[in-house]
Amino acid sequence: MDDYSKEIQDLEAQIEQLQEAEGDKQVIHDFQVQLDILQALYRQAVALLSSGLDDEDLRHRLMTRGYGAWNLDNVYAFVYDTAVDLPDEASRSFAGEIKSADFGSLLAG
Repeated sequence: MDDYSKEIQDLEAQIEQLQEAEGDKQVIHDFQVQLDILQALYRQAVALLSSGLDDEDLRHRLMTRGYGAWNLDNVYAFVYDTAVDLPDEASRSFAGEIKSADFGSLLAG
């Protein structure tokens, strides 16, 4: 299990504990939003990592952007950094923007 999966799993457990203890609903909501974002980032990073295994150009572009070798940590860093700069669409949540972004095209562009 990588660090990102562990962080997601820990947050899921924390949310579950708060729900069982009937904790503060706002705190639970805030943690759920954070979880949605982390899951979206992770899914996008894993998908991009997989795409790049067969695409030398993507791997080269990651390297030339200063992220280094093609591995989960570096691809995740690219996805995270790029997500922060995504255009803000008022009709979508940040997690929704991450889920709909094409990080392969953003890296290639």
